[in-house]
Amino acid sequence: MNSVYDVTQLLKRFGIYVYTKDRLADLEMMEEEIRELYRMQMIDVKEYQMAVLLLRQDQSKYKR
Repeated sequence: MNSVYDVTQLLKRFGIYVYTKDRLADLEMMEEEIRELYRMQMIDVKEYQMAVLLLRQDQSKYKR
């Protein structure tokens, strides 16, 4: 997993599509969905950590 695009592809594997026309809100919602998938043990710790890292890096661009 190398980009936010890869995170969206991961979410799509589970039928999760996030698009609200607000990039920051999308990133926050994707992070919440990733957290929920991890909590339900549907993704492993490596996928979880990498996805959250990528999402937070992208979020920091929009919070400046």
